[in-house]
Amino acid sequence: MWSGPRNLSTAMMYSFGARADCKVVDEPFYAAYLKASGIDHPMRDEILAAQPTDGQRVADTLISPVSEPVFYQKHMAHHMIDGIPRDWMDQMTNVFLIRHPARVLASYAQKREGPSLSDIGFVQQAALFDAAEAPVVIDSADIRDNPEGMLRALCDAVGIDWDAGMLNWPAGGHADDGVWASHWYNAVHRSTGFAGAEGPLPDLPPAYQDIADAAMPYYTRMAERKLSL
Repeated sequence: MWSGPRNLSTAMMYSFGARADCKVVDEPFYAAYLKASGIDHPMRDEILAAQPTDGQRVADTLISPVSEPVFYQKHMAHHMIDGIPRDWMDQMTNVFLIRHPARVLASYAQKREGPSLSDIGFVQQAALFDAAEAPVVIDSADIRDNPEGMLRALCDAVGIDWDAGMLNWPAGGHADDGVWASHWYNAVHRSTGFAGAEGPLPDLPPAYQDIADAAMPYYTRMAERKLSL
């Protein structure tokens, strides 16, 4: 599952993690990305200490057999910078979780100031989308509008059985949360299911609106292929 930050990605991981047949992994390339990029993120030192920083080592774990029938991998598209291997993706069913850029930026700015276009992942997500064979696209707004309908459609698109347990999860987080959960996952830790439909698009300050405008062509191009009911 490829997304950018603030994109319903953690709720989707919890949804799949609530299945009886599913293993999940949370942003396994985060530490490798931080080391390779040198970028400063909240909890940088803790993340570098908690995960492997060798991208190839991480990739090898993602294609290794697991005991569960379904292996859900939550990935951030902007983590896939030069030096992070991508060839393992050919062995995956690649799904792209998208969200309107204005909503992403409004949410991201509450957790980290001064984001750039590269921070929110639309350019990188579109590049991965272009490279993937038979990519599946699902929009977070559609999931919040109709969780069961869209999750059923997603399960069908990727060839797994529907599990009604995907609609709810225990409050308080998941055992496989990344170490960064205490900074980023506060709202979803209080949840036990998907929030309701989103309201009007947020108003953004001019600098953030410029970033949203730059991201829109990438979002729109992927949205043309999104699942619908």
